Formats: sequence, C-alpha cells, structure tokens
Amino acid sequence: MRDIPTTALTALVVDDHPLFCDALMLTLRSIADFAEIQTAGTLDASLDKVNDETEFDLILLDLNLPDVNGLDGLIRLRTAAPKSAILIVSSMADNRMISHALKAGANGFVPKHSQRAVFRKAFDAVRDGLSFVPDGYIDPQGQDNPRDAPEEALSRLASLTNQQARILNLICEGKLNKQIAFDLSIAETTVKAHVTAIMRKLGVHSRTQAVLIAQEARFNRVLPNDL
Repeated sequence: MRDIPTTALTALVVDDHPLFCDALMLTLRSIADFAEIQTAGTLDASLDKVNDETEFDLILLDLNLPDVNGLDGLIRLRTAAPKSAILIVSSMADNRMISHALKAGANGFVPKHSQRAVFRKAFDAVRDGLSFVPDGYIDPQGQDNPRDAPEEALSRLASLTNQQARILNLICEGKLNKQIAFDLSIAETTVKAHVTAIMRKLGVHSRTQAVLIAQEARFNRVLPNDL
C-alpha cells in the first residue's frame, strides 16, 4: 500500500445500501479533505471503477454485496487495486472474520455500527501505513498453538499435484474459473474438478478458506519454482 497523501484524496465506497453510502461519504468528508468520493453498489461495479480510474487512495468495502459474499470480494478487489488502502466496513465483525479479512489483504476493519471517531482513528492508522482493528479485538490465532497451523497448512499444500498448485496460485490472485481455464488452456469443467479436489485435500469448504490456508503458509514461497 502506498502512503496516503494529505491533499487531493480520492475514495471509493462499496456498499449496496444507498443511504449507508451517503453516510459513509459524509463521514469521510468530515475526517479528511477528499477531492473525490465515488460509490459502487456491487463488486463488479467497483472493479470497473478501479480499472477505469487512477487507483483510489482509500476504499471502504462491505463484505456482503449482491454479487459476492464474504472475503471473495476483498480478495478480488485487493488484486485489482494493490496500492489502495482498503478498510472493511461490515456488520460481520467477530474476531475470526476480522483476522481473516486482514490476512486476505485488508488494511483495517471497522464495524458498521462504529461512531465517526472510530472511522477517524482507522483512517489515521492506514494513512500512516498501519493496520487498524476495533477496540476489543482478540486475534483468534493467539488462542491456539500458533506454530501448529503453518506446519499443518504446509503438509496439506504438499499433497497437491503440480496442476492443482498452479490453480490454487491463480485462485490466490483472485481469478475466476473461466479466467483460470483460459490461462492454463484447459476446460472450465476441468478447473472446477481441480478446485473441488483442492478444497477436499485442504479440508475446506470454500475458495476463500483455501486462499487463507495458502496465505497462512506463505504459499507462493513453497510452490515449486518451475510452475
């Protein structure tokens, strides 16, 4: 993430509730000098804006959108806007979700019910290159044995075939099955079969969980170099 400048700031608010979008725009204008604030009601609309415009300094993202739910939208938006600061603004604010969002690329997490002062603290933190979590957050990894998780993840990843490893790497980049099929010159049905096998081997039930395991084990560092 680049340092957020102090003047001529640009922001993108991604939420499917127009009134809440308006409230977030007012909040942003009250805490910093934003020259431009755009809104999007779907993930696809936000990706179009990111692709069409100079990268936004700050993106506020809801996790529950009409065309995506959970962390998949964050992963795709982070891939499309690698230098933007992304703050998750969501009602799904339990410790595990916050932890997963940070691992998936968010710079901070603000519960939707937060007061304006919390948004100010969050903005100040990401402006200074820091992560932001709400008061009372407890890292769920700290409740378990933190050394066991990466070793278990590495063991699971080692069971993947080379083709499955390639596909998981592309999933980590936020690519969809259709895009993966094109990149690898294989049928989309073949990609779907591999994805199912990957999730079974990793013991997960979604692509997002697979990405989190891969990131936790620093997947890109353990992939064979010739993939």
